[in-house]
Amino acid sequence: MTGLYAERGGQGARLIVLLHGLGATGAVWQGMAAGIEARGHRWIAPDFRGHGHSPAEGPFGFGVHTADLARLLAEEDPSRTTLLGHSFGGVVGALLAGGLFGPVPSRLVTLGVKQVWSAEEVAGAQAMAARPGKVFATEAEAWERYGKVSGLQGLVAPGALARGVRAVEGGFALAMAPGVFGAVGPSIEAILRGVQVPLRMAAGSGDPMVTLAQMRGIDPGALLLDGLPHNAHVAAPERVLALLD
Repeated sequence: MTGLYAERGGQGARLIVLLHGLGATGAVWQGMAAGIEARGHRWIAPDFRGHGHSPAEGPFGFGVHTADLARLLAEEDPSRTTLLGHSFGGVVGALLAGGLFGPVPSRLVTLGVKQVWSAEEVAGAQAMAARPGKVFATEAEAWERYGKVSGLQGLVAPGALARGVRAVEGGFALAMAPGVFGAVGPSIEAILRGVQVPLRMAAGSGDPMVTLAQMRGIDPGALLLDGLPHNAHVAAPERVLALLD
């Protein structure tokens, strides 16, 4: 493992770490980059293991992803670091903010974290992890599948976000390794309750994966972003950016 691929930008002492959801890449945050830089901050947006340009080998448990992130941020000042994690990325951020992987960041903001998983949903994710990746005859077909897996279909044009699809022998495939779905299973509520830093939780009001009541069981100040979907940061980056203020 050579380390996570990550894009960076901005200047300043404060760092905003942007953590993408399952099946996506760090490119989903491109709409927020200019706003972060305008606030005088730096940002870093990694591709998690098994996604985009990062190494594809497993294992893919939440703890492994968190250890990868801890290594990526080892030279950063944790007291000046804020994590913003979407969905799966919010869980990884919560584990890092729990202190088991070294110094904790100053703050964690989560967006659209699915807290409640049924036994059927967990079994379905584990089954997906065990299946080989599908090879598509055309790049367009692969991008269509990427849009569905990442929840970005209808929000961005196919191929508009980088690193989601790669050429392989016989056609095109998702850059995502199927094994990443194997992370599903541990209690997300327990992980969130272990956070040792100030936590702010939010989700789009149109997000079917989480309710306000569930979030407020962890963060009494949690809020819904009216009219926004699960990928709220892609649909309205300026409104998600305001969560950092």
